[in-house]
Amino acid sequence: MGSSGNIKIFSGSSNPALAGRMCQELGVSLGKINVSRFKSGEFYVHYEESVRNCDVFLVQSFSHPINDMFVELLVMIDAAKRASARTINLVIPYYGYARQERKSAPREPISAKLVADVLTTAGADRVMTIDLHAAAIQGFFNIPVDHLTALDLITDYLKAKKIENPIVVSPDAGRATTAEKLANYLDAPFAIMIKKRPKHNESVITHVIGEVEGQTPIIIEDLIDTGSTIVNVVEGLKERGANDAYVCATHPLFSGDAIRKLDHPNIKEVVVTDSIMLPADCSDRFKVISMAHLLSDAIHIIIEGGSISTLFKSGGV
Repeated sequence: MGSSGNIKIFSGSSNPALAGRMCQELGVSLGKINVSRFKSGEFYVHYEESVRNCDVFLVQSFSHPINDMFVELLVMIDAAKRASARTINLVIPYYGYARQERKSAPREPISAKLVADVLTTAGADRVMTIDLHAAAIQGFFNIPVDHLTALDLITDYLKAKKIENPIVVSPDAGRATTAEKLANYLDAPFAIMIKKRPKHNESVITHVIGEVEGQTPIIIEDLIDTGSTIVNVVEGLKERGANDAYVCATHPLFSGDAIRKLDHPNIKEVVVTDSIMLPADCSDRFKVISMAHLLSDAIHIIIEGGSISTLFKSGGV
């Protein structure tokens, strides 16, 4: 892909702090870009430096407001393409619309595929993302997708805590594979919660498979949205005799009053990454692990050649 002298990294509005940390790791300056809006709400993008024949990396998470962040990235892609960038590589730590990755009822969209099509049509050459809600979304793209995971970083953080009587808990059957991996890394047992969803962002715990009494639960999720499910899980575990829980997730969406809900007496810590920028006034209960080093290592491998799988204990996700 060319020499590192031709790398240019630009940040959208969603997470400039993460982009800045990635640039520090790589020893390059964050690219100068003017992103503004007309009174009508339309985005305007102007690269303040040349990107001709450069490998351009655009850092943008699909955080709130997701549709604004998505359209802003599309305009950034178009501006880079028209400015003769050699390659346009998207660093999308949190890939939005990923929960709409299949039809579960008639006449529904598969929005995760739509997003992939639009990004590719706009001019993206490559996508790098972290802990997709469904790994199969990689197949929605006809360009290379580097699917990174925060699991190793979360594992290392938890190991250092030396938690007594840990038990890894999957909040639903969909997370069971990730929970089993984490349990193996921590040499701990694991449990699965069975829940039903009466409607979006609501869940009711019906069963727990596994013995949680007297254990310290470590709940692992890919994302936390409203926080309601997690609080239900924590309270359900507490009712069954478990200790206060550790809650771990890659993507802190934290919609509505999720931060207030998660500041819960039965939650010891909420461990998340900086894939989405958190408000500065979060309580000490929230611990943030940076993905900057992992993302910058992946960029280095892409530029210099090599295997992304070398970044992970298990050889990838």
